[in-house]
Amino acid sequence: MPAAKKSAAAKSQTIKEAPAPKGDFREEKDSLGIVKVPADALYGVQTWRGFNNFQVTGWRAYPEMIEAFVRIKRASVEATLKVGGMPKEIAKAILDAADEVLDGKYRDQFIIDVFQAGAGTSFNMNTNEVLANRALELLGKPRGDYKSVSPNDHVNFGQSTNDSFPTAMRLACLDRAKVLVPIVESLAAAFERKGKEWKDYLKTGRTHLQDAVPVTLGQEFTAYGKALRKCARRLEQAAEECLELPIGGNALGTGVNTPDGFRPEVVKNLSKYTGFKLRVGEDPREVIQSQRPIGAVSSALRELAVELSRISSDLRLLCSGPSSGFAEIVLPAVQPGSSIMPGKINPVMAECLNMVCFQVIGNDTAVQLGVVHGQLDLNVMMPGMIFATLFSFNIFINYLPQFEKSCVDGIVADKERCQGYLELNPSLATLLNPFIGYMAAAEIAKQSVKEKRSVLDIVREKKILTEAQIKDVFGPANLTGHLDKKGN
Repeated sequence: MPAAKKSAAAKSQTIKEAPAPKGDFREEKDSLGIVKVPADALYGVQTWRGFNNFQVTGWRAYPEMIEAFVRIKRASVEATLKVGGMPKEIAKAILDAADEVLDGKYRDQFIIDVFQAGAGTSFNMNTNEVLANRALELLGKPRGDYKSVSPNDHVNFGQSTNDSFPTAMRLACLDRAKVLVPIVESLAAAFERKGKEWKDYLKTGRTHLQDAVPVTLGQEFTAYGKALRKCARRLEQAAEECLELPIGGNALGTGVNTPDGFRPEVVKNLSKYTGFKLRVGEDPREVIQSQRPIGAVSSALRELAVELSRISSDLRLLCSGPSSGFAEIVLPAVQPGSSIMPGKINPVMAECLNMVCFQVIGNDTAVQLGVVHGQLDLNVMMPGMIFATLFSFNIFINYLPQFEKSCVDGIVADKERCQGYLELNPSLATLLNPFIGYMAAAEIAKQSVKEKRSVLDIVREKKILTEAQIKDVFGPANLTGHLDKKGN
């Protein structure tokens, strides 16, 4: 295949071509000139330019971002009505159009790629034009009649992309965190239930992937749950930084062209719509310049990914086998594991979780680079940052409940296998330290490994401890330490 044709074929598989108009085109004019726009489209000239300029992925904005932006437009129009500056008839039409979009209509009209003009101007104008044209229809006027309802002068009144886009980012993150935190807590509880179920299942602990002092399977799983609960708290704390909004700062945080009282009124309206205790940015310049709150949220998602990946890898190790691995637990069989080896079962749910976590870690790298490359009075990397952050949120939201249901809830422990490993564990010699010292105990451990005999057998043979002492020292209560007991 010639190179040019091959390139075109590859593009057609990944990028959505411009949607074919159902009818004719209409002409619209912006500051650069006249452009033909599909006549049936609610979007307009600036959206059409952006769509054709940024043919990158074919992926469109997440619904959370569309809804956040439309709420901002609605809150701003309501604020404008209160402080003065817009005819009531136009305002009502824009509000009604916004309500329709929030009800799920016209989502196909948001066509800008997730990678787009810096700061998100194309997406802001996409939103402005959809609402303006739908408002025109509600007023009985033709689409594109921007002298009657303007995307810039009416829908965008008192705003700039520079304050509306970071505000939408924060609202979207708050929305997703509210959904994800209970999911993580539920997964933590699932691990804790297993911990309680297996609280008496003694087994060999492992450090450096080598035998170590005993632990219970329950203690290991309870610790997994505790780690995830801490991740949930960290995400909540990071999301709280998104409560401070840049809206009303306009282009650079100076509030140019913004009427008195507009800023707090918009924030009050958004609080009413979302249920979050939002607040006006303490320094309107800082909340436009710095996207650190988004970086903090993404960082918390990365921390969650790191812990989940660690735990998932542990599960894969603990279930390795069944004949030549640890095989201390059995993960649910959810599908055949091989196209050639009959009966083979793989830990596919845990494997998928690892891949999800790797993606989230990679997404965070993109976000942090976006944060650090904010320059002077504006961070123009916001579209890439919010796409990566919402991508991370949504793959966790989608997959973690399935992982809990199809993996964690169905894990079965092999108590006998755990006990068998424990009996041959040379690190049980550690319990002899108080009686014969570290060096002498090390000799017992080496003998255990060399002769493939249990430490307990050697202790009895050498009469190191009496039977009463053996019962006390090697009993379950002493094997798992004392930190879970009261007073410690």
